[in-house]
Amino acid sequence: MANFIATKSAESSYIQRLDVVSNKDQSKTASVVNGAVRLMYYESILQDTIKATYTFADTGNSVDDKTVVDGLPIVGQEKVYLKFTDNNEVTLDLVLYVNKVSPISEDTTKSMIQLELVSKEFIMNEKIRLNERFDGKISEHIKQILTDQKYLSTGKKVDIEDTSNNYNFIGNNRKPYYALNWLSKKAVPNFSEATGNTAGYFFFETTDGFKFKSIDSLLSQEKKKSIIFNQTPDSRGDNVPSGYDVKALDYYKDNRVDVQEKLKMGAFSTRTVLFDPFSCYYEVITPNAKEKEKSLKLGGKELPTLNPEFNRLGSNKEFSRTTYYLLDKGTLPSGNTQQQLSKSKEENFEYKNILNQSIMRYNQLFSLKSTITIPGDFSLHAGDVVFVDAKELSINDEEVNKEYGGLYIIADLCHYISPKETYTKLNLVRDSFGRVGNHTSGKVPL
Repeated sequence: MANFIATKSAESSYIQRLDVVSNKDQSKTASVVNGAVRLMYYESILQDTIKATYTFADTGNSVDDKTVVDGLPIVGQEKVYLKFTDNNEVTLDLVLYVNKVSPISEDTTKSMIQLELVSKEFIMNEKIRLNERFDGKISEHIKQILTDQKYLSTGKKVDIEDTSNNYNFIGNNRKPYYALNWLSKKAVPNFSEATGNTAGYFFFETTDGFKFKSIDSLLSQEKKKSIIFNQTPDSRGDNVPSGYDVKALDYYKDNRVDVQEKLKMGAFSTRTVLFDPFSCYYEVITPNAKEKEKSLKLGGKELPTLNPEFNRLGSNKEFSRTTYYLLDKGTLPSGNTQQQLSKSKEENFEYKNILNQSIMRYNQLFSLKSTITIPGDFSLHAGDVVFVDAKELSINDEEVNKEYGGLYIIADLCHYISPKETYTKLNLVRDSFGRVGNHTSGKVPL
């Protein structure tokens, strides 16, 4: 049975629980559900943890004849039990912590308060430092930093995609989240043809736990929903075209290819200058996105086609950004003394095959962006893939847009709940243009 989302799902949904536990006396709890004004819940592939803001009316007789903020009191770091359900009976049940208390307005009988809620790991990150040596695969480092009792020690589910490359490093007193994002840029996915062609991961959290995923694996997922945007009212579900799960209430597409900015960032061509201080070896390479396109897992049909008039001919001349590196040889080899000596000429990190490839992939991913608002759907998460279609502006207005339609990654989402309405807003991105596959089956092999 299809999980169909009709416009009636935008009606007010149900916040079942929002209990705040006192820091002073943890047996003392206050519920602030009844004063609800607005709940906004956020996930993003560019955000380390989930977040929420909750705005409520705080009356003067809530706790010991005082407001909740004064009577509990709420000062920060309080544990919050949050549970809310959309109109399709999908429930999110979370434990978050107060990061900030913001008074919005106040009079003699009540005050309006906004609580900023974050994950436990978000707060713990400020109190932890990495102070040891890490050897081995990057994916193993990610797991250790997240789960080891010396570090974040999360009890949440961790979904870590295996990496193909090793990288040895010393923590140097870095914070965990800094190291996790720093390592993401150095990681190569574990599939054939990845090395030298693609690199780059995202570290983020959803209600399903922490995720460490490569750009290419995110783009390779099956679609979770098919969304259509047209001017026809859905009539509570009667007029939504066959095969689509939901009709968008609002849709905005944005071609993010600002040519000058993309060239500055090296989205399509870069130059890498490598130097080995031990042997005085010197090499210049110019990775080019179009040459590597067949080895990439794209969301659409092809990367943006730029005007060949601007191509520079000749060896190592076609580039728009230059990076310089000393080869990372002989640093932190693994093993005993003899093994370390035998590995002294090996590279700890292959700049040639990784770093500029990740620079290009990160910048390519945000070439095309769409922003969509749909009736509240709590089954969607950051990092999921959805299929989006909109009618083309042409004589034949029944045709879907073949250039902008297709598969997108959910880069950011916000669930909005108020006493009157429930919406989910999605920021969708992908690296390429051209509709591939269809809304019923998702992507088809090229």
